[in-house]
Amino acid sequence: MGEGDWAEDFEQLVDLIAGTEDVKAFLDGLTGFAAGMMTRVCAAHIECAVTLRRRKRTATIGGSSERALILDRIEQSLGSGPCVDALDSGVPVLLGDVDSDPRWPEYRKALAAAGVKSALGVPMTLGDDSAAVLNFFAPEPGLFTEQAISDAVLFVEMASKAMRLAIRLAAAHQRGDDLKAAMDTRTVIDLACGMIMAQNRCTQEEAFDVLRRASSDRNQKLHSVAQSMVDRISGQPDAVAHFDD
Repeated sequence: MGEGDWAEDFEQLVDLIAGTEDVKAFLDGLTGFAAGMMTRVCAAHIECAVTLRRRKRTATIGGSSERALILDRIEQSLGSGPCVDALDSGVPVLLGDVDSDPRWPEYRKALAAAGVKSALGVPMTLGDDSAAVLNFFAPEPGLFTEQAISDAVLFVEMASKAMRLAIRLAAAHQRGDDLKAAMDTRTVIDLACGMIMAQNRCTQEEAFDVLRRASSDRNQKLHSVAQSMVDRISGQPDAVAHFDD
């Protein structure tokens, strides 16, 4: 592939990040994109799935086709195959021909039964306690040449950077949601305390203690007790000043 092709691929990866709302959606798009790239390189229909390992647990979390998902999950259930070995070794692992390669006999039978003749696992560098592999499936042996593997490795290097960015963006979005929820919860408690202070002419600390005792007596969360009080006095359900994004 030429420099123009790689520049276009990188631009599409950036667009993929910008156009998806979560990591799962990004990975679904990524596997389809990777399959298309390798289809061009190999001049044959290539399918792709992605496996993520996090804290020593692995799971197939995206695929360009239902068959790719199934084959990748079979490999994970067997605990044996090029994708598993690529995860463990950190280097690409090729199953060049299911009919002649002596490794992974059970998995080779599954591939052959599905009409897949060769497979390639290429690891992604994610850092921390996470790792991933793109698993490519081909309908004929010999399609994953040295040049095709080299192109796959270059693509995965770009995809790894994109995936790390997608994960960070998703984590930041989740932290933002958590913060907003915490602020909303704090707001309704403060409103309830203000109402208690107005009714009983007491301090904020004393008002909060009233809420805390009610929470304990009713065996309800403090936020639920506060929300009930605010709703009752205001006459409106879920009456609370929410924070806008």
